[in-house]
Amino acid sequence: MTLPLSVYAAFSASVAAYPDNAFCCLPARPDRDWQPEGGELSYAQAARRVEDLRAVYAAAGYGLGHRVGLLLDMRPEFLLHYLALNALGCGIVPINPDYRHDEMLYQMQHSEADLAVVLPHRLTDMQRVAAERTDKPLPVVDAMAMPAQLPRPQNPALTGNICHDTECSLLYTSGTTGRPKGCILTNYYYLNAGAWYRDFGGLLEVHHGTDRFYNPLPLFHMNHQAITVTCAILTANCIILPERFSPTRWWREVAQTRATIIHYLGVVPPLLLNQPNVPEETAHCVRFGLGAGVEPQLHAAFETRFGFPLVEVWGMTETGRILADAWEPRQIDTRAFGRPMKDLEAKVVDADGNEVPRGQEGELLVRCAGPDPRRGFFSGYLKNQAATDEAWKGGWFHTGDAVRMAEDGMLYFVDRKKNIIRRSGENIAAAEVEAVLQAHDAVAQVAVLAVKDELREEEVMACIVPMPGHGADPALAEALFDWCNQRLAYYKAPGWLLFLDALPTTGTQKVQKTQIFKHSEDPRQRPGCIDLRQRKRR
Repeated sequence: MTLPLSVYAAFSASVAAYPDNAFCCLPARPDRDWQPEGGELSYAQAARRVEDLRAVYAAAGYGLGHRVGLLLDMRPEFLLHYLALNALGCGIVPINPDYRHDEMLYQMQHSEADLAVVLPHRLTDMQRVAAERTDKPLPVVDAMAMPAQLPRPQNPALTGNICHDTECSLLYTSGTTGRPKGCILTNYYYLNAGAWYRDFGGLLEVHHGTDRFYNPLPLFHMNHQAITVTCAILTANCIILPERFSPTRWWREVAQTRATIIHYLGVVPPLLLNQPNVPEETAHCVRFGLGAGVEPQLHAAFETRFGFPLVEVWGMTETGRILADAWEPRQIDTRAFGRPMKDLEAKVVDADGNEVPRGQEGELLVRCAGPDPRRGFFSGYLKNQAATDEAWKGGWFHTGDAVRMAEDGMLYFVDRKKNIIRRSGENIAAAEVEAVLQAHDAVAQVAVLAVKDELREEEVMACIVPMPGHGADPALAEALFDWCNQRLAYYKAPGWLLFLDALPTTGTQKVQKTQIFKHSEDPRQRPGCIDLRQRKRR
């Protein structure tokens, strides 16, 4: 099937064919000060608001080549501004609402955003970012009180036509070398990702015009914004926008919004299984869940209690496509996530890039079959050609994930990307946290690593060698936590902190993280380890 030229074009086609279908839905939240009763927008209603916003942006000269930062949380406004900007060929830069000042400043400056559209309660925060930006002005506007005339961008729009190659968004993903990298994603990336989900098959069968996606993952993640939203648009289906995952509200909202498909992370199943029984947990319309990270020992228990399959998948911001263990008999007592399919090829290699025998662990490499191995993938890392080239070394995308492939082609997840901590679905670069801690006057050496967490999959642990004269005590641990929490999103701050006399290093003084603890040792049990998890709050 031929794909439309843009996400906006796909949206317009669904508006024309199914104007009365529900486009997006807000669950009722009596405790919320905005739209506490919830509500829905039809495709036609959403289209009218999109066109109004499009006219405002167009009048100010926004178009091809411009980027607009969106700090709009999980609200319909995100989708409406996104589509209005996509109609003009503008790229969006979704902003994590948990970001602190330094993180937003980096993102706005690195992306060269021409405008920031934010919710009222973050106006002051973004205005402070704009005041410190040095490359060019950053006008900041209130999304809930859009002016009739926006500030004009500093540079005029580029000439040309909106097409598959037009940038759709710039999503920032944590890498292994510190600051997040900006993944350039085109209209084709989005449309191909949505169509891939739509056409996947097996248990992941999407019904045209009657499905309702309940996805608690944030809209600044590719899972929700690129895959789920685009699939919903292509199939004239409804996007349900819960504010965030809540185990106590989950079944009430799923039932109330008539969700038929849910998305999850590894933290979701255990929290739901730990909740008391409620009538809504079986009085729902859900046909399947799509996600990653459910513990094998909980998989069957979840499906038995709640009455629908959880389909384990694998994907990355850079790849666009997903793989899934979506056909029976599924291997739910393992970490299977599917076989290479359609035009997505995969192989498993050793440290030298040589393919390993089936059943042996190695790094997962993927590519698109045919003359263009990068088709449907990200277009590159913004301002980082070296990292882009490294990721595509040898014509395959290097995922960094350790897996093994069985004789029948089934892939099994083994371990996370090196130096990446996976906490409740968020990828945290150890190097970014290390850089912040190293800047503190009391820190001589630091190593940040992942430790197991029974609830959130992994947690951030910081091993600190204090500077002479600073006591290795709980007071310093609290001070270092505050230092991080003021500069990084709350989930990046250390949940565990351990003071050491020294860190093992190589001859070139590079810290050897693998030598800090014995292979069988649980770092959390080391005497003197300080538990800071209760302080990690939004």
